[in-house]
Amino acid sequence: MSTETFSFDSSGLETLIQTLKSAGYLTLGPICRDGAIVYDEISGVSDLPQGWGDEQAPGVYRLKERKDQALFGYAVGPQSWKKYLHPPRLRLWRARQLENKLQIEKEETAVPRYALIGARACEIAAIQIQDTVLAEGPYADNTYLARRKALLIVAVQCTAPAATCFCTSQNTGPGVTSGADLILTEVLQEGSPHYLAQAGSPQGAEILEKLAFEKACSEDLKAAEQALVQAEQRISRQLQGEIARQTLQNASHDPHWQTLGERCLSCSNCTMVCPTCFCTSLEDLTTLGGEAERWRQWDSCFNLSFSYMGGGHIRQSPASRYRQWLTHKLVHWQDQFDSSGCVGCGRCISWCPVGIDLTEEVKQFAPPKSENMPERA
Repeated sequence: MSTETFSFDSSGLETLIQTLKSAGYLTLGPICRDGAIVYDEISGVSDLPQGWGDEQAPGVYRLKERKDQALFGYAVGPQSWKKYLHPPRLRLWRARQLENKLQIEKEETAVPRYALIGARACEIAAIQIQDTVLAEGPYADNTYLARRKALLIVAVQCTAPAATCFCTSQNTGPGVTSGADLILTEVLQEGSPHYLAQAGSPQGAEILEKLAFEKACSEDLKAAEQALVQAEQRISRQLQGEIARQTLQNASHDPHWQTLGERCLSCSNCTMVCPTCFCTSLEDLTTLGGEAERWRQWDSCFNLSFSYMGGGHIRQSPASRYRQWLTHKLVHWQDQFDSSGCVGCGRCISWCPVGIDLTEEVKQFAPPKSENMPERA
């Protein structure tokens, strides 16, 4: 696979998008809608959020007009790519009463071929985490697995991180190092966007070969490298994974959970915007006409009904539900999947209505007694 870097302008990006559409891909990318940058189907460059960025802080998200024409001059919005691989609501089967027999019909749907335009490093890391959870092992999710195999990822390096980002301490950004078919870097030349492209897979290399873009010059390469360096320098928020793990696994009865519970609204915003959360529940529907359906839908450990077992709710307080979420994300995820469940995208901080910042909350718990604390039994 070639490691050469190619260069093109916005018209070249348009050519890339149209090439993917002609190859049968449904191209998905960022658009401005309802006061946020969200992901949806795009027909071309004209749909992208040109000249728009974002401003984020704990409990704060707003669009901000830029002074240039960047197409990817924002961090991340309220949506993640998870909704295309792990749908928020999915019918699993339906049944019909035919005369005296019950006929169960399994859902047979065409697998969409998605091309993600503009995926960031933290988002690709989240997809790789969900691969471990939903696509590997003996209990793979067939819907996820089929969509994942048909997926093509066009990544864009993050050069405009938000104040809520902490990907550097999670080793998930801002630069894309793996997991993408094509890796683009947006460089501004007198306010106009210019792009450098590298192949991240054999499939990506074939696409670049077909498009025959010009090779990037040394000045372009230096500009792209400098843009990433500057982005990394702007990320100040930190969450050291192993320190957080040791702190939380010994803080089950810390009184700070109650303080958190008094602030938390149990609205489930953090789990809905999180690109790695994967919990679901089942809903059975019936009609008087003799039909029944089973649906799977996203659920949240912040919902009281999520912990219903044996005739009662085992996590009745907001404090216990927040403890479940945070310790699973930062502690027990390591036990289950040998990785953190957090990629440092900062969405849960920005979209928490009361501005709870997990990077700051972890610091409020009693620190571990020693640096060489033994693993839990």
